[in-house]
Amino acid sequence: MLRVLRRFHSLSPTIKDIHVNPPSPDSIIEVKGYIKNIRQYRKVGFIDINDGSIFQNLNITLKNPKDMPGLKIGQSLSVKGDWKVSPGKQPFEVVYDRDNVLHSMNVIGDIAEDYPLHKEISLSNLRQFPSLRHRTSKLSSILRLRSFVETKFMEFFNKNGFVKVTPPIITSSDCEGAGEVFKVEPLTSTDQKFFGKDSYLTVSTQLHLEALALAVNRAWTLSPCFRAENSNTSRHLCEFWMLEAELCYIDRIDQLTGFTEDMVRYIVRELVKEGAASAASSTDSTTSVLESGDGADLLGASPSNKELLVKRWSLLLTPDKWPSMTYTEAITHLNKQLPQHEQLKWGDSLQLKHEKQLASTSPIFITDYPASQKPFYMLRSGNASQPTVACFDLLIPEFGELAGGSLREHNYDVLVEDMKLHGMNLDDMDWYLTLRRHGTIPHGGFGLGFERLITYLSGRDSLRDVAAFPRAPSSNRMDQLNVKEQQEFQQIVEQKQMKDFMNLYSNLVGRCFEDCVNDFTSASLTTKESSCIAKCSEKFLKHSERVGQRFQEQKYVPNTLVF
Repeated sequence: MLRVLRRFHSLSPTIKDIHVNPPSPDSIIEVKGYIKNIRQYRKVGFIDINDGSIFQNLNITLKNPKDMPGLKIGQSLSVKGDWKVSPGKQPFEVVYDRDNVLHSMNVIGDIAEDYPLHKEISLSNLRQFPSLRHRTSKLSSILRLRSFVETKFMEFFNKNGFVKVTPPIITSSDCEGAGEVFKVEPLTSTDQKFFGKDSYLTVSTQLHLEALALAVNRAWTLSPCFRAENSNTSRHLCEFWMLEAELCYIDRIDQLTGFTEDMVRYIVRELVKEGAASAASSTDSTTSVLESGDGADLLGASPSNKELLVKRWSLLLTPDKWPSMTYTEAITHLNKQLPQHEQLKWGDSLQLKHEKQLASTSPIFITDYPASQKPFYMLRSGNASQPTVACFDLLIPEFGELAGGSLREHNYDVLVEDMKLHGMNLDDMDWYLTLRRHGTIPHGGFGLGFERLITYLSGRDSLRDVAAFPRAPSSNRMDQLNVKEQQEFQQIVEQKQMKDFMNLYSNLVGRCFEDCVNDFTSASLTTKESSCIAKCSEKFLKHSERVGQRFQEQKYVPNTLVF
């Protein structure tokens, strides 16, 4: 006779579990987490702990303040006490009484003297501590947001009949054709190439994703991508995650843009709903929840940041469909607003400032770019005088490009011709051409920068604050330093950055003085000379303010050594 054993998992409840399904009042409960805050009074003490499963801390009330000495912010703690209805802001709290034999409190892990997170630290300074920074509420919320958004993408694609696939990360193809690739080689040198030919970390899984989509009709993936782009801005990473999708049997660009819009809107609506649930909101209206700002509680947003989040999310949930214009129309539109010396001509690339201008009030799709600006695989459109391709970029307010896609050239002969025009080796791409030789079909797809979406949705400004361990030029060096070395290294880098910035303006200020003052060694200065010095000083201060502002923003500062 067979015995069926029912197994129960022995995991202790997280603080989120306790918030969502609180135990009965006056029951004894054990909680574990990091100490976030300590408040000691004459007759009572309070501790806030958090285990990272939820933004909200859990309050521990200590009946005897003599238990407080030895407790430090950052320690990991285990507390067993009574689950009580709280008279404070939180609905419940854990009450610990040292005289109750059923209660206990133990420090699981102590902290060293150089623990850096005992006080409020800015996001930029948190980059000094890559292995610890996610313990802060600011960045643990980003990890939870990434997980939530990824789950909702899975949900959306499942509802729309997509198959999640896993294209390769190592490839011999440069999908974008820009040459910004990392070469993959074994540490031990050999006479023969390890993979038989030069191989690289992928910059996009699109080409392989096409092959998989042609087998299952609709395919999507969320994969790491790599670009050897020596760019030190807040908008770029060398390692990032790209959401890519391919759809078969589509032949119009508006099918792609419409699907992309539906996808982004779905994610934001679900984010608002989840935030409302986290805030225990009683309303089911997405609009009213958004206006109330309850959705931002998912991230534990401060009032000022909540206002920014509501603004950003609202722009993605406009009642009207997002507008669309062609590249040619965009050039005409921009030239009406640009000064004469900044006028654009057809064929010019749109810069970030142009993208922000086009998306100043709403997300917008820009379609049909010049063929010369785009890769070989895009379907031709337009005419001979202004050859374009059937593609799009999705621009969002304050941020610029979020996603891009195109219809793929499915005609074998035309694709071969385009490859030759781009100087490509047809033998290396024969596997891709095979897709057009055997049962070709019209199809298209797009890619969306996952970190860019998370940055926008979380109210951040830099991709380096939403990537778990951001990879940029020289960034790995920080992973090899201890906390003290990281702090010293950061100080050195910041000093060098400020020195570099000041040097940008020193020549300008020096020339200003030379032009109007002949002899600074004179004991007395004329009124004219004094006035000139005052003007130069004013100019210097004005530039200094700009330097300081840019330095604080750290958007264009070459300080990736500390990321």
